[in-house]
Amino acid sequence: MLVTHLTPLASSFFSLLAIASLVLSFVMLGSQWLRDYMYAFGLQSWLIAVLSALMAFYGGYPELYLIALFTALFRGLVLPYLVLRILRRMQVSRELHLVVQRSSSLVVGSLCVMFSLVIAYRIAGAVGLTQNVVVLALTVMLSMKLIGFLMLAVRHEAISHILGLLLLENGIFLGSQILIPGMPLLIELVILFDLLVAVVCFGVLVRYLLAHAGTTSSRDLKRLVG
Repeated sequence: MLVTHLTPLASSFFSLLAIASLVLSFVMLGSQWLRDYMYAFGLQSWLIAVLSALMAFYGGYPELYLIALFTALFRGLVLPYLVLRILRRMQVSRELHLVVQRSSSLVVGSLCVMFSLVIAYRIAGAVGLTQNVVVLALTVMLSMKLIGFLMLAVRHEAISHILGLLLLENGIFLGSQILIPGMPLLIELVILFDLLVAVVCFGVLVRYLLAHAGTTSSRDLKRLVG
């Protein structure tokens, strides 16, 4: 595994990018403003793109430069642009009804990080990889996945659900770039394309809900009509 042979400087770079990505997850979790969600996601995607480029440089994986480019373009530019267009059409700027208040959400998110750290130590110990950067990568990956699930559970707006899914996938992608940098290029491209299709489908769904149900909040959707 490449991360076990990195220099201390390279490990520090990867650790800094992983921690910054996790902090941006808390920005999404702790904010009510939907645009803040999107800006934080875009910045997080750019950080993951930089991480991919660094992994290509230190590990000798030239295909990761292409992955970094596509990540920056699709995750950092195209997806935020599409979601911001959906926001403008919805004319909704913030989450109006919260299942859990922002402060409580942050506390639950912190508990998710501590739980992920315990699991990461156990996994790393089981496979004999106890280096700090390995444990950190596992912790950030699991934490972002749990925070994504948390956003799906405690937010009502459809856009929040989109961002929860994107955040969840960003966590998986970040972990794979650090732990399995040799993943085939085709798989990475398929994942990026799936994300684009998912956002477009959500956009169509949001417009349909707004037109026929008069709302994009799951709080007001009492039943499904076939």
